[in-house]
Amino acid sequence: MHNTETSPRSSPPAVKSLSDGAAICLQGVLASPEKYLAAILDCSGTRILDCGVEAQGTAELGVIMADVAMGGRGKTDLISDQKLMFLSDIWPQCPWPLVQAHSNDPVSACLASQYAGWQIDHKDFKAMASGPIRAAIGKENIFETIGRREQPQETVGLLETNRLPSKAVCYELATLAGLSTRDITLLVAATKSPAGMVQVIARSLETALHQLHECDFDLERIVRGTGAAPLPPAMQGSLAAIGCANDAILYGGVVRLDVIGDDDSLEAIGPRAVSSHSNLHGELFSDLFRHANHDFYALDPALFAPAVLEFNNLESGRRHRFGVISPEIVEKSFSAAG
Repeated sequence: MHNTETSPRSSPPAVKSLSDGAAICLQGVLASPEKYLAAILDCSGTRILDCGVEAQGTAELGVIMADVAMGGRGKTDLISDQKLMFLSDIWPQCPWPLVQAHSNDPVSACLASQYAGWQIDHKDFKAMASGPIRAAIGKENIFETIGRREQPQETVGLLETNRLPSKAVCYELATLAGLSTRDITLLVAATKSPAGMVQVIARSLETALHQLHECDFDLERIVRGTGAAPLPPAMQGSLAAIGCANDAILYGGVVRLDVIGDDDSLEAIGPRAVSSHSNLHGELFSDLFRHANHDFYALDPALFAPAVLEFNNLESGRRHRFGVISPEIVEKSFSAAG
């Protein structure tokens, strides 16, 4: 993966907290929600920004959601002109637009905030939660490794779900974060919505970092990172959307990490940090998900990784590339669901 004359835009300077960064990213949407086909609602004092449940939402709103999910520590771009592809030597004929995410502080942006590793299961409401609210709550095991817990005065969360949250959910989140319901903003979107799909595809970089964390890689060696994955066409079904979103990253996602340290450890860990390391690799995610009774946690964790991972060692000058894209699987997935 080589940089071109159109390298990713730099991340904005680090702000005081992930929650502060998310609030800055939200300013435009909150001022003009109609521009993004979004709606602002109130739920027991919690501000709900409907980005794609009952509101229609837009792909541009999904870009903002992805930046919010990274707490302002990363930048997301929708790339439709293939001349802008930073992975042109890997996938020169990619026929789909790309969702590209870049961060100069990827551990904070991706693992302390963007990672959707917390499932809300509250009676008749289910959602995957991400965003700075995770660092405010800080109860997930991953924070024991990466630190980065925060105690903000206000915070922002994202919920991937087909329903708007109830009053009970809002109160529960406020209690966990140690805040009033009025101190929380929740962005809500279904995966099948335009905004929801973009913000999920924007997790290619996060997927790589999480897999490296699972492999016990020293995450503090990562200086910056960029990831890109193809954006599926619009679709109607929720399960089809989940299948395509995962296939986009597992079979079409490409991540480059600038790192420091020795090269031998990179050669050792690289083959374990791409999706082809899993024995489930090669199957459509929708088929795997169905066989697992729609339970993500029943699937091999090694599958949840980008198709290609490249380390660029800033100290030695060497590059190490692992994995391979599978355009035929991406095409089959997108065509079946479109």
